[in-house]
Amino acid sequence: MENEKNKKGSVFGLFKSPYAKSLIKKYAGSYLIGILILVVIDYLQTDQPLIVTEAINAITEGTFTGDIVRETITRLVIIAIAVFLGRIGWRWFIFGSARKIERDMRNDLYTHLQTMDQEFFHEHKAGEIMAYMSSDIETVRMAFAVTVMMGLDTITIGITTIYKMITKIDLRLSLLCFIPMIMVILVSTFIGREMHKRYLARQKAFDALSDFVQEKLNGMKVIKAFVQEEKEWREFDKVNMETRKKNIREAKTQAFMWPFMRMIAGLSMAMAVGYGGYIALIGRIDIGQFSGFIMYLNMLIWPMAAIGRIINLMTRGSASMKRLEAILNAEPGIKDCPEAKHVEGSPDGRIEAKGLTFAYNGEDGNVLKDVNFTVEKGQTLGIVGRTGSGKTTLVNLMMRVFDPPRDMLYIGGREIHEIPLKDLRSAIGYVPQDNFLFSDTISANIAFGDHSKTQYDIEKAAAVACVHDNIIDFTDGYETLIGERGVSLSGGQKQRISIARALILDPEILILDDSVSAVDTDTEEQILRHLKETRSGKTNIIIAHRISTLQNADKIIVIDGNTVAECGTHEELLAINGIYADMYNRQLLEKMKKEEYAL
Repeated sequence: MENEKNKKGSVFGLFKSPYAKSLIKKYAGSYLIGILILVVIDYLQTDQPLIVTEAINAITEGTFTGDIVRETITRLVIIAIAVFLGRIGWRWFIFGSARKIERDMRNDLYTHLQTMDQEFFHEHKAGEIMAYMSSDIETVRMAFAVTVMMGLDTITIGITTIYKMITKIDLRLSLLCFIPMIMVILVSTFIGREMHKRYLARQKAFDALSDFVQEKLNGMKVIKAFVQEEKEWREFDKVNMETRKKNIREAKTQAFMWPFMRMIAGLSMAMAVGYGGYIALIGRIDIGQFSGFIMYLNMLIWPMAAIGRIINLMTRGSASMKRLEAILNAEPGIKDCPEAKHVEGSPDGRIEAKGLTFAYNGEDGNVLKDVNFTVEKGQTLGIVGRTGSGKTTLVNLMMRVFDPPRDMLYIGGREIHEIPLKDLRSAIGYVPQDNFLFSDTISANIAFGDHSKTQYDIEKAAAVACVHDNIIDFTDGYETLIGERGVSLSGGQKQRISIARALILDPEILILDDSVSAVDTDTEEQILRHLKETRSGKTNIIIAHRISTLQNADKIIVIDGNTVAECGTHEELLAINGIYADMYNRQLLEKMKKEEYAL
């Protein structure tokens, strides 16, 4: 029953949407002015057939004088000029308001997306989100603009024309010509429902196509490296063909509407000529009235033909608004808790895990289990472990990228959920594994977290990250544009610019997640020495696979089997002769072999 209700409301569902209502209410004044102008202009247009009727009757009666000619021309010219100015006016107010709504929707969607957690972006890929941002919002804008205009045009011209046909010319002739129009209502009801379903299917296919292209463009280097261009083309062709099939299926319903409306208009015209000509011959209406009726009927062709376009745009707009509302109404999985309160000053760098256990939503097995450690403010914590042991998950929990269970993780002596997200993340400088950089200048990337930083601050952070000398060697120095995701830089340069971006904030807690793996050991030693010199009293967390990166840390934890298997200083862990010592000895042996080969 509920599904049937939704189907019936699919055409006009757009204007029942709470979000749509709020947008229209915001610009109601502009819409009302545009609607008022539109109604007045449409009413004026329906006077034209009456003016022509009077002129024709004057000619047939032999009373068509020069004064009547001047009067007729003057009235028609005034209406033409008024229509010209009025159409500019209502377009300004109605289409202008729709463009503002389009802008607001994009702002609302982008703002909302920034509140969403990682789980959301795992479920909704970039290509799908781009479809919401472009295609769906554009479709809703068209509904708010063209549909409002065409709908009001259809109603105003239709009602006014029908009224004047009945009252000024002939009732029976008018009713006879309206009989074919009943078919419009019946067919439109069915077509509207079918369009709604087919448009949703088309949009889902477009989502899949966008996702595919987005992913493959990001992985183009890999595709070329493995000579898989032909295979990827075949895969793309499948997705593209599916999109085409859904587009053609929707286009078939659209292709039916326009010819159907023209057919109805043709039937009405045939009846008008047949019966209208007959009653003109027997003298029930005069020649001028017959001509005026034909003009009125021609004026009704536009509203009849527009019905198909209106249904098309309304069903599309309703479907797209539903998709957008589903995203806008999605609650972020990670948000400030009721007990979270702002406290002056950043949370200090003391970190404590008490039996920390965590599993991803919908997945069996714990990623971390019964993790316990304490890092005092000003200490450096090293984290080491095999790939997939949960190292990155641990630091993501510290930033609440994923939400840890209650009473298991404390920052600055406060349970992590008691700290507002903005305060928590402002206290942490994070350098992720993928070293994501924006398509902007090097200077803008380093100062990304605080645009008030001076050039001196930017260069100082770059020097600590040992990348200043590389930057000044570029032709444009710090104003060098680095391309999307830092494509024009080497892996080591990207890592060091990412480190500088975190360092410039001077955070209470600095997290380096395998962030010096792409630099040589000499540069790595310089960076670590600079960190020790510049971050006195601040907490550092360094995740690394190379033991050399961690050996000077105040405390090192070894994560194995999703828990802390060993904990201590470099010397203490070597003395245990366990996992850490085994990793150290293996890396030492590898280093010795490389040195032998070099000789």
